[in-house]
Amino acid sequence: MQRYLAASTYIDADTPAVRAAARRLAEGAASELEVVRACFEFVRDEIRHSVDFKLNPVTCKASDVLRHQTGYCYAKSHLLAALLRANGIPAGLCYQRLSVGDGGAPYCLHGLNAVHLKDFGWYRIDARGNKPGVDARFEPPAERLAFAVRERDERMLPEIWAEPLPVVVDALECYDTWDRVLANLPDVELLDRP
Repeated sequence: MQRYLAASTYIDADTPAVRAAARRLAEGAASELEVVRACFEFVRDEIRHSVDFKLNPVTCKASDVLRHQTGYCYAKSHLLAALLRANGIPAGLCYQRLSVGDGGAPYCLHGLNAVHLKDFGWYRIDARGNKPGVDARFEPPAERLAFAVRERDERMLPEIWAEPLPVVVDALECYDTWDRVLANLPDVELLDRP
């Protein structure tokens, strides 16, 4: 479980700004669930999704997401993991493979989190940001994610990663504007296609 509590390059939970935000969000919380809810709702509601708001800069590190108050789903998941880890709550990264459009190719990854809750075990949460048609919530034990898997080549990848996938980091670090990232969204190949 230690790797899901560790600070790292992109989940920089040990930086002063992230630690201060984590402390502020945990103030007055009476339980682990209240801390997780406060961190989740902060990232979901206060950090603006780069595409929804057409915002630059492109962020990747949790501390940069916090400083600029914007990020793609991947970057927002890095910040949420950092805030939870700074509060001593194990958190990892998860990905869905989804159609970019209404169905079929092209596909891309969507980033979200898993948090280890004492009463429920690993539980997925999606702080992407709500909008019409997207209503992600924190309601354990039910998972209320932003997107459902709808077709054969879409998938909830089962792994819980301690660190972001290299293909995600590459997309966020290669392109310097939100629209260039949008034109080059990361994807992975499915090895178990029927």
